Amino acid sequence: MATPESESFVRTFARGLKVIEVMGQEARPQTIADVAEKAALARSAVRRFLMTLTELGFTRTDGKRFWLTPKVLRLGLSYLYTLPYWRNAQIALEKLGNEVGQSCAISVLDEEEILYIVRLHARSILAMSPSLGSRLPAHAVSMGRVLLSGLDDAALEVYLDGAALKKLTSATLVDREHLAQELHKVRDQGYAWVDGELDESICGLAVPIRDGDGAIVAAINISLPSGSYTEDSAREQFLTPLRQTASQIRVSYR
Repeated sequence: MATPESESFVRTFARGLKVIEVMGQEARPQTIADVAEKAALARSAVRRFLMTLTELGFTRTDGKRFWLTPKVLRLGLSYLYTLPYWRNAQIALEKLGNEVGQSCAISVLDEEEILYIVRLHARSILAMSPSLGSRLPAHAVSMGRVLLSGLDDAALEVYLDGAALKKLTSATLVDREHLAQELHKVRDQGYAWVDGELDESICGLAVPIRDGDGAIVAAINISLPSGSYTEDSAREQFLTPLRQTASQIRVSYR
């Protein structure tokens, strides 16, 4: 693996990607000074990156401010199109949502966060309704717990040692030892239940999606209004359809 100190690491390319990443964090056009400050890069370098991105069609400018164009979506969609299960997952998730009448989603792990790659909203939208591309802290949500439980022991130890475990509600589990115990429990039982740890109004039940070798590659969940379900009642009503859907998606690897 190339590191910033190795000869294989292309710093210019890395900085250009950082500029794109920074620009995607704001819903407004940004000046060179804005981007330079957020990316911690020299203004002269940022100017060259933005002019290049504009020439390639990834950004536009009014002469002072810059903004991303729809062409940038090609970069993100390229990732989704390479997932062997993504198209099948969209169909399976829609079927699951119609069956259970609740919001459901599929996500993958990206460092300390989960990234939503498919999302289906129920008619009764919850107060917090992530969409495609949304990110949430892995430690505080059911899909995150499932995905973290799929890490090997060494990777899990690295995560627990360095993760920023922010307390988001009074129920958020941030004690590293207790979180480790919970993740091993999830690994053993094959599902995760989280109630009110991200948002006091939301609870969720999640199970893993595995590849042909049995490794966890994604997670699927059902989001529910907190207080309407206990772990037992949610498991009784939703665990079987969740596992059936995950099994249907796994077929993509065969």
